[in-house]
Amino acid sequence: MVPTLSRTLTEALWDYFTGQTNLVLVDRGGDLSLDGTITQYVVQPVAIQGNETAAMNRLTISVNVKFINKTDPKQNWETTFSRYQDYASSYNLSAVQDLLIKDITDQLVQDIFNKAVVNW
Repeated sequence: MVPTLSRTLTEALWDYFTGQTNLVLVDRGGDLSLDGTITQYVVQPVAIQGNETAAMNRLTISVNVKFINKTDPKQNWETTFSRYQDYASSYNLSAVQDLLIKDITDQLVQDIFNKAVVNW
């Protein structure tokens, strides 16, 4: 796994929540809390060709997120979110990894945000 992935995802969530809402980020004691764990970072071959080689590879990232609303506990939830991006197997993962992670992170943040604020 990429050592900076946790920080990248955390900062993307902070930026998105503070940019799309009037919420203020606090260190502790907030009314809302998100706690997450990256549970999967895997590259798998997809689109197997006739010669049994992969034409495409897929990077999948999954995150388990627990949302706590201290003012309305009925809105609490825990869910696993998973997103992926495919890339040509002719590319080395290290050459495309940063772009893939950015795209996947953007999608995960949108999914988490939508689930967290669906009842607002």
